[in-house]
Amino acid sequence: MKVRTSAGLLLLSLLMLVVLTACGAKKYEALPINEDVDVCAVCNMQVKDDAFATQLTTKDGKNYKFDDVGCMNQWKKENGTDKIGMDFVRDYNDKSWIQFSKASYVYDAALRTPMAYGVISFKDRASAEAFVKEQGVGTVLSADDLASHEWKQSSAMDMDMNHGEGHMNEGPGHK
Repeated sequence: MKVRTSAGLLLLSLLMLVVLTACGAKKYEALPINEDVDVCAVCNMQVKDDAFATQLTTKDGKNYKFDDVGCMNQWKKENGTDKIGMDFVRDYNDKSWIQFSKASYVYDAALRTPMAYGVISFKDRASAEAFVKEQGVGTVLSADDLASHEWKQSSAMDMDMNHGEGHMNEGPGHK
């Protein structure tokens, strides 16, 4: 009887360990951009492997890529944010992936971004402030500020369709 109880406790302990391991926090990572196949989930333009690319992964593991942070915002507006596991933007200076909530942003209607939303991302506030100082335009925003940002495409900008890719290639905000 003592052996059965010990075996039962061991089995129960192993089962609890498996359950606790399975309940651990899911780790989300940004996926590489493949310019040959990746298209924006909102505007269907090619997603370039550049500083403007963004992406999100839902809690069930589906990944969506965007060519402009404004397109990712549009997706969130249409689909909600409850099912998002993690969302990522790129640092404007070195293209490293950053969690959307941890990045700093610069907005100005004159900044050229792929879909003319005029918002670019930086890994920290100091980098965003340095960009504004260097360019002489822009307002530094946090991810929380973007929640109340008036998302609209600049109508004053001429979009260069760049061979059907929808990316602009001149002016402030383009590297």
